[in-house]
Amino acid sequence: MNIYKLLKLNRSIKNHRIKFFALFLLHKFNKRYLSVNIDPILACNLRCKMCYFSDNDYVKSLKGKGQFKKEEIERVAKTIFSRALKLQIGCGTEPTVYKNLSDVVALGKKYKVPYISITTNANLLDEEKIEELLKAGLNEFTISLHGVNKESYENFMKKGNYEKFKNAFRAFEKLKAKYDFKVRINYTFNKDNFLELKDFFKQFNGKSFDILQIRPIRKIGNSEYNDFDLEPIQENYYSIIQEIKRNCKENSITLLASDVLLKKDLVDDTSFIANYTYCYVSPEKFWKEGFNWKEESFEEFSRRIGWSKRLFLNVFMSKDKLQSTPNHLNYDIKI
Repeated sequence: MNIYKLLKLNRSIKNHRIKFFALFLLHKFNKRYLSVNIDPILACNLRCKMCYFSDNDYVKSLKGKGQFKKEEIERVAKTIFSRALKLQIGCGTEPTVYKNLSDVVALGKKYKVPYISITTNANLLDEEKIEELLKAGLNEFTISLHGVNKESYENFMKKGNYEKFKNAFRAFEKLKAKYDFKVRINYTFNKDNFLELKDFFKQFNGKSFDILQIRPIRKIGNSEYNDFDLEPIQENYYSIIQEIKRNCKENSITLLASDVLLKKDLVDDTSFIANYTYCYVSPEKFWKEGFNWKEESFEEFSRRIGWSKRLFLNVFMSKDKLQSTPNHLNYDIKI
């Protein structure tokens, strides 16, 4: 399954009524439509400056909140994985610090989830661990990156090791000859690390990854780096993105980027259904409030809250009355 073609299709359909009617039918006939995003452990090995893990108070607040036990992960899978169109492991924390990560991937495979991905900073990945995840059924590695060059990388990704990061990409390139999987790079830029994107393809071999997302900094918690002014790069933004686009085309890489710097609170029409397809799971939270996931199934909870009726009524609601998610997809998909 090509998840990016589905995303592109979603963006091409502008009528939210059609989308909600499709969701209603998928739900009614017990089909997959959820993006299940799971943090199996509330921890991270890095302290990236643009992330809330650079806030000592936030890190302290996580102590004791822990991680899923094996039997809990199995229950999560039984409860929700059969409705997952995509399983994303690692959404706001670092999944590779979870000892049983390959078991989570294997559970996704067991419940026939069409697309399984992990989001990671890759500092704890080596060839052996990468291959273990691929054998378990992983389809995609989504790699967080905040600096093209060593100095910038280790400055923004505190506690990160640039050589370990590059070694992971050497392993990806090697293993691509043996396994069918995707590697996606998520590059978060600010005014201090944007211009070095000119050197991106000098540092990273286009054969080692398949998707590149270039996204602007956003405020997520009380991060150490908090300069959100992108005006200084406005003049150079378009030319650099066009050069990146050319390089991506030459290497058959899918680019997720906007041709222009988007306004901070731009509302994306595709985001009206996000609140109905995005399912977040962690040791602290399970999808909607009040979901007793340890004792009731997804179908039982859905009936209890009238989920099917809610999806159907949204077909007839105006966009003004629906809750949208600002900047849900702040990029164009170039395939």
